[in-house]
Amino acid sequence: MTLEHHYSRIIAELGEDVDREGLKRTPARAAKAMQYLCKGYQEDLDTLINGALFSSSNSEMVVVKNIELYSLCEHHLLPFIGKAHVAYLPTGKVLGVSKLARIVDCYAHRLHTQERLTGQIADFLMQNLKPQGVAVVLQASHSCMTIRGIKKPGSLMVTSALRGIFKKDARSRNEVLSLIHQGSV
Repeated sequence: MTLEHHYSRIIAELGEDVDREGLKRTPARAAKAMQYLCKGYQEDLDTLINGALFSSSNSEMVVVKNIELYSLCEHHLLPFIGKAHVAYLPTGKVLGVSKLARIVDCYAHRLHTQERLTGQIADFLMQNLKPQGVAVVLQASHSCMTIRGIKKPGSLMVTSALRGIFKKDARSRNEVLSLIHQGSV
């Protein structure tokens, strides 16, 4: 059975007529949307990085802030939308800046908890860049909390994953978190 078929069944189970004009193509559109929202399962991160790892004498922190993200909560299949802030302290290699956003997108386009998503991004960067440290902070609004359940629009969940020097050294940790939070939305 196809994803489209399952969406037809879901719509019918909700009490709707899947053959009415406004819903005739909805199962196909919903299936296509879900496949797009979960495309991270089909993406290969090595291909995504595509050799954009460059030798560099830079030993100063690299920070990319406000990378927009959206993902689906694995508990309710509802979106959470927010921003990722990613930092690393290189040791001879830097990554093309757009690749950080691509890594965030690849992991975000899977079913997730925000906590696990934050850690996966940090772990991938730590393993592949071999930097002195990685810091990832995600801020997101969860539809499962804002439009259902407790219904608290405007609430944000903030998660962080610190690796290497940012976990071990308080001064480095304070510096990276200060840079991330300066001017963050």
